[in-house]
Amino acid sequence: MTTEAAGGRGGGGGGGGGLGVKLLAAANVTIPAVFMFGDSIVDTGNNNNNLKTPARCNFPPYGRDFQGGIATGRYSNGKVPSDFIAEELGIKELLPAYLDPNLAPNDLLTGVSFAVGATGYDPMTAKVVAVTPLSDQLLQFEEYIGKVKGIVGEDRANFILANSLSFVVASSNDLANTYFVTGIRKLEYDVPSYTDLMLNHASDFLKGLYALGARRIGVFSAPPIGCLPSQRTLGGGILRDCVEKPNQAAMLFNSKLSAELDVLNKNLPNSNLVYVDIYNPLLDLIINPTNYGFEIADKGCCGSGKLEVSILCNEFEPETCTDDSNYVFWDSYHPTEAAYKIIVKELMTKYIYRLA
Repeated sequence: MTTEAAGGRGGGGGGGGGLGVKLLAAANVTIPAVFMFGDSIVDTGNNNNNLKTPARCNFPPYGRDFQGGIATGRYSNGKVPSDFIAEELGIKELLPAYLDPNLAPNDLLTGVSFAVGATGYDPMTAKVVAVTPLSDQLLQFEEYIGKVKGIVGEDRANFILANSLSFVVASSNDLANTYFVTGIRKLEYDVPSYTDLMLNHASDFLKGLYALGARRIGVFSAPPIGCLPSQRTLGGGILRDCVEKPNQAAMLFNSKLSAELDVLNKNLPNSNLVYVDIYNPLLDLIINPTNYGFEIADKGCCGSGKLEVSILCNEFEPETCTDDSNYVFWDSYHPTEAAYKIIVKELMTKYIYRLA
């Protein structure tokens, strides 16, 4: 990323009309809806009513910089990439969760998030923390399509599906939690074979999306997991350095994912699957925070910032920072709204034409 990417860093921006809209207008493309699949990076509240899981965040201080200071189930202090992408595309300012009980029929027509915090490509990842597996998001998408057909008819529904953009953001929980932290999969798999397992599930999920009518799909890479505050605390030694092995595993998975998307593009007629590199932009933000107007990148704002996430990041944490504008991370795992905004702006510039 360049330093210029940090331009206009403040707040959440105003209802669409951003860079994405200008690029799409130049390309004479209209995007009717946007869909999010995957994990907490793009979940906007689908775990709120799952009382079996500790991986929830619909309580303070989450959402303290969101509209009205409300904790909506977004894993940050404010907006998340789902919202910024929908806004940049000129579709709507906030992307609602599919399981939001207040969802209106019109909300369905312009897209929703099916993503669930703490899930992953590996079915074991969801099982460990009692959240719904990624495969359930396909079932919900199928249910969604039925609802939309009931609202606007089959022809319009098919048009929405064929011309919408879908994004898949998973893999970080597989590597960080299921493989490196809990070690559950280490008994059966080394890193190369585990990343193969992840890739097989990722490929099956993308084929499932395609079978249901999705054609333009952006697939996010794994991030630099070893540089997340929690991973630095658990494996980075006394200085809490970035941990090499998780980062190497992420890079290995990413190389396999990129190659698999090339294969799928050749084998699935009229598909456009685009590899979206999140690894390098986030790593640059972490290594060079001051280039983007931040000061602190090795810990989050919430609590000590070293381990707190989900239920451990709560209003009873006396150490939580009062000013999160200097932080790249909100908790020990998830970036702040300000960091997300910078990253999404670059991703939109780099990948929008390729998906349109």
